[in-house]
Amino acid sequence: MPILKYLSFVAQMITAGLAAAFLYILLVQPELLRGSGPVVEVREMLQQPADSSASPGWSGPVSYADAVALAAPAVVNVHTAKVITRRAHPLLDDPIFQHFFGDRFKQSRKAIKTSLGSGVIISAQGYVLTNNHVIDGADEIRVLLADGRSSRATVVGSDVDTDLAVLHIGIEDLPSIVIGDSSKLRVGDVALAIGNPFGVGQTVTFGIISATGRDQLGITAYEEFIQTDAAINPGNSGGALINATGELVGINSAIYSRTGGSQGIGFAIPISLAKGVMTQIIEQGHVVRGWLGIEAQDLTTQLAETFGASTTSGVLIAGVLSGGPADKAGLLPGDIITAINDSVVTNATAAMKTISEQAPGSLIRLGGIREGQPFSLTATVSERPGRTGDSALRN
Repeated sequence: MPILKYLSFVAQMITAGLAAAFLYILLVQPELLRGSGPVVEVREMLQQPADSSASPGWSGPVSYADAVALAAPAVVNVHTAKVITRRAHPLLDDPIFQHFFGDRFKQSRKAIKTSLGSGVIISAQGYVLTNNHVIDGADEIRVLLADGRSSRATVVGSDVDTDLAVLHIGIEDLPSIVIGDSSKLRVGDVALAIGNPFGVGQTVTFGIISATGRDQLGITAYEEFIQTDAAINPGNSGGALINATGELVGINSAIYSRTGGSQGIGFAIPISLAKGVMTQIIEQGHVVRGWLGIEAQDLTTQLAETFGASTTSGVLIAGVLSGGPADKAGLLPGDIITAINDSVVTNATAAMKTISEQAPGSLIRLGGIREGQPFSLTATVSERPGRTGDSALRN
């Protein structure tokens, strides 16, 4: 009997041990029960406290009101007026009509065409930065401040190639915006657009930086746009694109739209570019750029084969202005430029930008391929003549 009791006790202990092991595997290591198939591993967010600002790694504020309060007083409405002459109806030129009525109805009529845009007060000295297309051709320009004050504005200068213009207003105690660093923008950064869409009054829209360095859009000659999904509508042109701390990072300039309204693709001129243009306009009256008198286009695989190049890295010289700097240096249509000042050329936009940044009178080294053979030459850069709407790829 003692032996039977001993064996019964041992059996109970073994059963209890197996049950405990099964529960351990079930609760702690359930993967041991699934066989040898693949196991999906995912990272799940740990529960955060109700106050998200106290969570590690979270930096987004609940509100951007402080940023807007810092920047909005320096964003202005720009009202323009232009006198247009309406031609008389062609019927009035009809000989039969003139036989009976003469020229008494033939007088042309004048009308006032108005438009709205936005601008940014860059300096307390009264300088306002806006788009050239906002004030182009205007006979009268008036600036309305966020605090209700207004003033007639004069045009200090404009630059068609970047679609920028500088105005001046004579108002004291002006607010001015804080300039940020657009070169440090990253895709995903918060962006706020401030302007006067459709003339409804100062409006703030919210989004992110969708892309940087956008070019080859055909909007201006020199392009490195900031793309944002912050709503930009007609009337926002010339307004401010600010970051989450209220610093100016861009001048709202254009939208991509099939309807005329915002579709989440807006473009702003980076302040790093706009600041340089503005400084030259104020200090010199115009923007000074290098110029060679060439027309260039991107080098495709087919063009490279046609003109004897083994790579598509470079630009094809489509035209050379007679008597221009490139012509004097010996550059020919059909040449392929692969390097400028020993730096590799990737596309026509980059090449034109590099040339424009050279000081007039300086020497520039061009390397490339002519009829399948390498060549190099040196040209003297001239100052780019005034432009009134020629091709964006001309330089």
